[in-house]
Amino acid sequence: MPLLAFFLSLCIGRYQIEAGRTASILFSAIAHIKQAGLELEQSIVLDIRLPRALLAMMVGAGLAVSGAAFQGLFGNPLVSPHILGVSSGAGFGAAMGILLSGHLAVVQLLALLFGILAVMATFMISRLKGSTQLFMLVLAGVIVGAFFQALISLIKYVADPQDKLPTIVYWLMGSLTGASFHDLLIAIPLIGAGIIIIFLLRWRINILSLDEDEARSMGINVQLTRWIVIAAATIITATSVSLCGIIGWVGLVIPHIGRMLVETDHRKLIPACISIGAFYLLLIDDIARTATAAEIPLSILTAVIGAPFFAYLLRKTGGKWS
Repeated sequence: MPLLAFFLSLCIGRYQIEAGRTASILFSAIAHIKQAGLELEQSIVLDIRLPRALLAMMVGAGLAVSGAAFQGLFGNPLVSPHILGVSSGAGFGAAMGILLSGHLAVVQLLALLFGILAVMATFMISRLKGSTQLFMLVLAGVIVGAFFQALISLIKYVADPQDKLPTIVYWLMGSLTGASFHDLLIAIPLIGAGIIIIFLLRWRINILSLDEDEARSMGINVQLTRWIVIAAATIITATSVSLCGIIGWVGLVIPHIGRMLVETDHRKLIPACISIGAFYLLLIDDIARTATAAEIPLSILTAVIGAPFFAYLLRKTGGKWS
């Protein structure tokens, strides 16, 4: 399903391209063959839609996997990849980059840097007598997230309302507009590495969701494994925000869809989240760029679709996570 959706994403848009022509363009690119008369279609497919579709799948898979990992780690179905303040920190870094420079590389670098700094601040606040409890980590994440949200509001307040402010607001709502192969050079190693780490540790997440003493009795280093998972999920989330803004609901809703299909075993759930997350955000992005003349920010669509589904899920399960 994700592969079919990926191919169709290369065909649809304001400029429709037939499936046969799209397949021919992809084959020619792989074989390094130039086709006369298809320069416009080649540019649209290879330079605009291909990197955008690949980035959407990478980000969707990464956010879904991060959400599933955090929900298993904290034993809470309401946890999302943004729980430790990483999205707010990265959003502040991006907003500051837009305000001070506006250069895309500066925006992405500051977003990634402040996303990581936000999680480090969360960890430092949560330290209690030399150890960190999960509930303290969540509370510290709420504090750090609120702090950086206040800083984002401050930047919006001082930003030029004719120039900088619209750019900041639109960017924070999430968009894949302008996605390029340069973005993929950032996304593939960072998001890809985080997904692989969580995938390799997926059976350990089953153990981490148990009581801490019970998890230790099963022979794993609970603290080390927990921080490896948190670090991997943080890198995924910070990178995603630095490349395409804050995209909500993906990391919250997709793991629940995965559990409806494969239940709660993370050995099956993590691979399911990779596939479903990639397909879901690719579909959302296709709707965002084709539904209206002006492109719709991604977070609007993910909330419009995700919130009713989550309400349905809550009514169906009665709030029980099984």
